[in-house]
This record gives sequence, structure tokens and C-alpha cells, in this order.
Amino acid sequence: MAAGALNNLAGNDDNKITIAAAGAIPPLVQLLGAASTEVQKNAAGALRNLAGNDKNMNTIAAAGAIHPLVQLLGAASPAVQKNAAGALDNLSRGAANKITIAAAGAIPPLVQLLGTAAPAAVQENAAGALVNFAMNDDNQITIATAGAIPPLVQLLGTGFSAHVQREAAAALNNLALNADNQITIAAAGAIPPLGQLLRPGSDDLPKRFAAHALKVLGNNAENSASIASASASASAGVDVLEAIKRLCI
Repeated sequence: MAAGALNNLAGNDDNKITIAAAGAIPPLVQLLGAASTEVQKNAAGALRNLAGNDKNMNTIAAAGAIHPLVQLLGAASPAVQKNAAGALDNLSRGAANKITIAAAGAIPPLVQLLGTAAPAAVQENAAGALVNFAMNDDNQITIATAGAIPPLVQLLGTGFSAHVQREAAAALNNLALNADNQITIAAAGAIPPLGQLLRPGSDDLPKRFAAHALKVLGNNAENSASIASASASASAGVDVLEAIKRLCI
């Protein structure tokens, strides 16, 4: 019950500071290993919210939260998976944490959580964590090697929520900063669905990320030609090149 109350209270910015100052972080980390799924869910949720504060982010990592959170990515409960992925997402805003979390083995289970069998909230948090991890050059390679690109491309499709599409497009954008990944992403069929996200009337949430992903992919000559071809296609329903120029200001 205490972890559940802290989970709710930690959604408030001032409370993030107060709860951490009261010494809540170490016991919350201990509760990640509890036998109760409900306790695990609330402890991971509280740490997810607390990690939205930069100082807390470092304190949580130093308290040893990363390894048990990575373990909880494989929990049977989607609610536990969602909160663990969300906590790792927030923790990975720190440059050092990006390396530590990847070294703890988080990337393969996060890739697994991108699958279509996972609930949308789990997919969103898993993709969001990969967005942050992929800001690190080495992680860009590790994430691609773990097989993240095909499921991320699939999450761009019309059957997924705008929130999931946004995180998938953002993750592909960061992964495309690696030249080899530019080829792999295009080969996985990312260009057409990214272009579709730019259509008039489509949800605004993923548009800018889709435009930036296409812009980075266009650094490869073959991809640039494919993007130009998609822009010229009447079936696209949008001038892709114009949309990229407009949205990538």
C-alpha cells in the first residue's frame, strides 16, 4: 500500500523532491524484488515517476535500481513491464545511465516488448526507452543487432496509437544516425509508413519525428532517391519532401 501511495504522490514535481529527501528511494528499490506483483508494479511506478527529476535519476541508479528493473522487463504482468520500461526510459536520460542500462542487458528484453502481442502502453514505454538508448553511438549498433528495427517499423502502421507511432519514429530517427542502420531501416520498409505519417489529417504526435527520421535516412543516396520517389507518388497523398522541409525547421 505504501508503494502505491508513493507511486501516486510521485507524479507531482514537488513531491518527487520531498519523497526522495525522506529516504524513500532505497526501500523502493528493495521492493522491486518483492514476491507480490502489485508491490513490484507500484515500486517500479514510483521509481519511474521519481526518475523524472534529474537528481533523483542519479540517486535511483546509485541505489542499485537498474538491474532489478531490467529483470522486471521479463515479468509476467504487463503492468510491471510497463512501469519497469518507463523507469528505465526516465533513467536513461542520463548519459552514463544509457551505458549502464545497456550493459545490464536491457536492450534485448525491450526489443521483445515491441512485439504486437504486448499492450500499447508497454510498446510505447519500451520504444521510448530505446529512443534514449539510441542517442549513444554504441547502443545504436547494439539495438539494431538485437533486431529492433523490423518491429519499430511495424509500429509505424495505422493499427497502432499515435503515441506508439511517435516513439517508434523517434527511435528510428536516432538509430538512423548510424550509416549502416540507414540502410537496414530502409530495407525493413520504413520509408513508406514514415511518409504516410506526414499525410494531411494524420495525427500531429508522430509527424515531426517521422519527418526527422526521413531527413536523416536521406543522408544515404539510395534512400534519398526512394524518398523522392515516394514524394512523387500520387498514392502517397502528401508531398513528402515539402513536409520534411516544413517540419524539420
